[in-house]
Amino acid sequence: MSTIESLLSGVTREPRQILERALAGEDLSVADGVRLSAVRGRDTAALCLVADELRRRQVGERVTYVVNRNVNFTNVCIKTCRFCAFARGVRSEQGYFLPIEEVVRRVVQAKEHGATEVCIQAGLAPDTRPDTYLALCRAIHAAAPDVHIHAFSPEEVKFGAALSRLSIEEYLIALREAGLGSLPGTSAEILDDAIRDRIAPHRIRTAEWIEVITTAHRLGIPTTSTMMFGHVESAEDRMKHLALLRSIQRETGGFTELVPLSFVHAESPLFVKAEVPGVQPGPTGQDVVRLYAIARLMVGADIPNLQASWVKEGLRQTQALLDCGVNDVGGTLMNESISTAAGATHGQLMTPATLRKIIRDSGRVPVERNTRYEPLRVFGPDPGGDPREPLDDVVDADATFGSYDALAADARFHYEPRSARRAHAAE
Repeated sequence: MSTIESLLSGVTREPRQILERALAGEDLSVADGVRLSAVRGRDTAALCLVADELRRRQVGERVTYVVNRNVNFTNVCIKTCRFCAFARGVRSEQGYFLPIEEVVRRVVQAKEHGATEVCIQAGLAPDTRPDTYLALCRAIHAAAPDVHIHAFSPEEVKFGAALSRLSIEEYLIALREAGLGSLPGTSAEILDDAIRDRIAPHRIRTAEWIEVITTAHRLGIPTTSTMMFGHVESAEDRMKHLALLRSIQRETGGFTELVPLSFVHAESPLFVKAEVPGVQPGPTGQDVVRLYAIARLMVGADIPNLQASWVKEGLRQTQALLDCGVNDVGGTLMNESISTAAGATHGQLMTPATLRKIIRDSGRVPVERNTRYEPLRVFGPDPGGDPREPLDDVVDADATFGSYDALAADARFHYEPRSARRAHAAE
């Protein structure tokens, strides 16, 4: 009797039947996912073992990571999403807006440290010009043409298109021509407007998110897919979200990965202000384990790359998730502002050597990839054979790359509304 058969023999009848169907390659329904969300104890162990087996079948023993940098070029935002602790108002003393030359400097610095990808996302500043996002792409591509530009959430695409008076399709074509390589599938949260009305009532609507994503896919622009969980949503809401992503992927094939994102509550206004009834302080550790494992069962055949966020989960939990269906540990980041502002305490940089260490310790094969999940370097079992990389020598990320707090306090980049700038100029 195999290990899986042995373990399933002791599992509660209904979950066992669902797990057996998953192993047979059958689609799991929303109801199946909800039922698995309720398992505990030995049943949870069986769920993870099945997720691990499906991971092995779908992607093998390799665990990937990307050397990248985040650049959140402004924290000023016209939106007031209740869960967001990163954004600042127009007149905040902590508001900043990086000029294009500073963004380019950070990209070039990242390239010098081995980055193949730069992730550009930010708030929606009211003085953003119609060509701001296009100009950023052009400048980055000109300075570092071999660095992949992974930029602009569907919310930002919608915002930029409206400023430019272009359709979503026209604007995405313009971004692609300016050097954009892919979109982050963020601003998804839970793709249900009733939930969105509770946590971010003025945020992009579900249908609009789908329009941006599917249009990008149709134009050959790949995107990631995400889900933020552990706030006000139910297990059924989570499973409907996963089923929707699966449906989109079967239609377009444009998702490169799925990244479940735990709600970080500590500094989030949604939790701290307690204005919305029923807000949870993020998911529990076991809740995270179950969600990742169920995600592998529900969407792994269609979105084979399942990424754990070390920023949200920490390094130890990320490593544990490698036994629950995960095959990617994300990026080095270099800078991380959004989760940190919400109270995450896991740092803003993870060196390639550290990521390879936890991968090897899990008995898996470390692979550096690019944004499209094409392998760049496959590493052997012996860390002594690894090349020394610039990032591996960085001992203080804040000193090397700067921190969110330092950036928000830097007078050089302080944001002033256009009206205030005109007033100062007239004095």
